Amino acid sequence: MDLPRGMRDISQEDAFYINYIREKFYEITLYYNFQFIEPSPIELLSTLEAKSGESIINEVYSFKDKGSRDIALRYDLTIGMTRFAVSKREMRIPLKLANFGGVFRYDEPQAGRYRFFHQWDIEIYDNFTTDAEAEIIDFVSHFFTKLNLETIIEISDRRILEEYIKIRYDLEDENSIGHLFRAIDKVPKKGIRKVCAEYKDILDEGILQDLLEISTFKGSILDLISHEKLKDLKSISYLQELFSSLELRGIQNIRVNLGIVRGLDYYSGIVFEVFDTLSNVGSLVGGGRYDKLTSIFGRPDIGAAGAAGGIERIILALQYHKKLPTNIKKIIYIANTNESVRNSAIAILSSLRKKGFTVEYDLSNRSLRKQLYDASAKGVCLTIIVAPEEISKKNVIIKNMESGKETVEKLELLDKKISQFL
Repeated sequence: MDLPRGMRDISQEDAFYINYIREKFYEITLYYNFQFIEPSPIELLSTLEAKSGESIINEVYSFKDKGSRDIALRYDLTIGMTRFAVSKREMRIPLKLANFGGVFRYDEPQAGRYRFFHQWDIEIYDNFTTDAEAEIIDFVSHFFTKLNLETIIEISDRRILEEYIKIRYDLEDENSIGHLFRAIDKVPKKGIRKVCAEYKDILDEGILQDLLEISTFKGSILDLISHEKLKDLKSISYLQELFSSLELRGIQNIRVNLGIVRGLDYYSGIVFEVFDTLSNVGSLVGGGRYDKLTSIFGRPDIGAAGAAGGIERIILALQYHKKLPTNIKKIIYIANTNESVRNSAIAILSSLRKKGFTVEYDLSNRSLRKQLYDASAKGVCLTIIVAPEEISKKNVIIKNMESGKETVEKLELLDKKISQFL
């Protein structure tokens, strides 16, 4: 039976790697004192339509429930976490929230991105200072250091291009500005030629070409300050302040990239994305400031900044660099020579499991030969053979499955002998 396009079954190996990233993420959240919440996996479609903007509606999984309500599976974790945060009228800011979970997007499947995939997410609800963005980026940098992955964090501020548009072209229409940002955001995926063709009937070609050229800027904050077209813009000061804070925190893997604008309409200021320096798996993390979202939710008095990381893409980057842990479980197998000692075998099995060992045994009551074949097929390292003569003397046979060597050991010393081997 086939699965719907873009979906997959998660194998044991996949689950092992996802859990590895989850554990590292949880560890870093403890250092930064983030609180965990689990936003609902289902939202009202009207919530996503109102809060996320028109650019994502075609990518949302939506349906009518049995009460004829328009429902949608969660597109990201930010919407749910922000809905939760603003509902807490008693909350004290800054409020720092974190989550790790799955999201659904009806997007074109690509390497490291399925239509159901996993994200980690951190959010800070604050009083509109760049300290929140600095804390978020600090967290991200620390997280990838923990994973032993070299990354570059590319940062921009949407207000820079927005101010440039308004001053240079006297353009105040928010809808047109939104289209310009979405066009810039599509360039890495589609290329400039296709983006220009897509927006030729929507946007002024001259403005779009000029903005696309400026958005190719990549460099240091000092390079930006001396940029001929942008150096007099007041909004550059926010980025300067952020870079100064990041330098104080010892974060050096950062640069300005004006092509980073983030496609979602709720972003309002600083935006950034994180890339592996060598592999070509795309953006590993995206984030920034989104005060528009808290305002749309009815809390214009609260600012917000956050970031989300794509777990499957992070795993691809780690695989590329051969930095994922090896999923080798040392499995012990309990075999019995006949039915008369099966109960003894099960008692030993239970005892070893309670002491923390991974133990398998035959559920089908097969012959010893077939049990040993089963053990070999499962990649077992040791097989404990329970036989009538040996167990009567409180002994067992230990078989090294790699060398084939067998020894008789005291039952009371079994866990010690296993530990020595492992």
